Amino acid sequence: MPTEEELIGERRRKRDELLKLGVNPYPYKYSPTHKSVEIMDKYKSLAPEQKTDDVVKVAGRIIALRRMGKATFMHILDQSGRVQAYFKFDDLKTYDHLKLADMGDFIGVEGAVFKTKTGEITIWAKNFEILCKSLRPLPEKWHGLKDIEQRYRKRHLDLIMNPEVKETFIKRTKIIDALRNALNGKGFLEVDTPILQPIYGGAAAKPFKTHLNSLKMDVFMRISNELYLKRLLVGGFEKIYEFAKDFRNEDIDRSHNPEFTQVEAYQAYGDFNDMKELVMDLYIAAAKAVHGSTKFEYQGQIIDVKKPWQEYTMVEALRKFAGIDADKVTMEDMNKLCKEHALEVVRNPTKGQLIQALFEELVEDKLIQPTLITHHPIESTPLCKPCREQHLNEHFIERFEPFIAGMEIANAYSELNDPVLQRKLLEEQASQLRAGSEEAHPMDEDFVEAIETGMPPTGGIGIGIDRMVMIVTNNPSIRDVLFFPFMKI
Repeated sequence: MPTEEELIGERRRKRDELLKLGVNPYPYKYSPTHKSVEIMDKYKSLAPEQKTDDVVKVAGRIIALRRMGKATFMHILDQSGRVQAYFKFDDLKTYDHLKLADMGDFIGVEGAVFKTKTGEITIWAKNFEILCKSLRPLPEKWHGLKDIEQRYRKRHLDLIMNPEVKETFIKRTKIIDALRNALNGKGFLEVDTPILQPIYGGAAAKPFKTHLNSLKMDVFMRISNELYLKRLLVGGFEKIYEFAKDFRNEDIDRSHNPEFTQVEAYQAYGDFNDMKELVMDLYIAAAKAVHGSTKFEYQGQIIDVKKPWQEYTMVEALRKFAGIDADKVTMEDMNKLCKEHALEVVRNPTKGQLIQALFEELVEDKLIQPTLITHHPIESTPLCKPCREQHLNEHFIERFEPFIAGMEIANAYSELNDPVLQRKLLEEQASQLRAGSEEAHPMDEDFVEAIETGMPPTGGIGIGIDRMVMIVTNNPSIRDVLFFPFMKI
């Protein structure tokens, strides 16, 4: 069996031979008239051996090649699918050029459509043109590209050899289009905010740091676009959203990648109840865009995103799914539970921090069907309004996280717009940062000054697009829905 180097050498020889024949193996342009799927659909009713006078032009990659002396068959793959082409020696002056074609080359074919004796729709070539002579062979036909690590590292080969992978990314585009259409239909305006920021904020996360040479200053890749979007609310915009690339210097696992996509949306004069409706509507739009239904399968479970979703406060969920009544259990007992489960908590934790740690460990993976978890401990974020119920507002905030298949899929607040309380909470975050917390916010004086100018009551939400695509397309890892996930060199 020839080595890869020998195969590449043979392909280089064929490239050089084409040049000697006066054939440019890398022409500038080709103008196909049809996609393969259009041909397969239009002519599916032809009878075996029935011919048409309909001439089509297709272009794509050769993925199967069978030479039979004075006849050659090949399958051509374009973005939509594949179609067979038939070449006959008597019909083509350049038939011998096919000897210089290989699997993986791009080719353009013009000819009439017919159906073979075995019932396969085929193009009877009257002209063809090699559009790109490939030098590297494709993975071996029968084994393909199966190694998961290689698939992620060589996504171009993965897309060629595994059609279902390409279909996932086509569905991803459909999902994003559906979300954009739904938001636009609700009167939201799409905006852009900076990716490089002098001060990061809007989430509890460790940032990536870089240096801006021109201004001799350190800057950060954004961990969230929240604080900039809120400045736009101060400036008078009322319903806005942004599809944003965010960057967090944290763990890489099946649901986390250092670079990920979110859509954040803000609605002036709304609250977190409006955001509950919005997240449900957007998930319904995504499911229908791919499945035509609110029901679909994810990893062996039938998920239904139709309204209404289940809803619990974090304390209720802890009681229902873990048997822990946070209203009655003592701090000492909660600390013991955290130690039993080897949970990492801050030094001298508050009751709210213990509630959140136990919820994340003991409850999250049990939330399979769409579920809204509301009323988070006040310690969980400095950017959210306290609960409006008087007996709760010192301890809990108007925040919710929805879960599907044990994964948190979004984060939403009744946004804090009290500038005095906002300053106090951000100053507390800044002191935690100075004390060594890698995930605390620095103080953003410009943002606080903007809030002091006045921001209307607002509901806000951030929805993870990558996790949404994972769930709706039934993929177990975030790497399956990112073209180029981050990999160790």
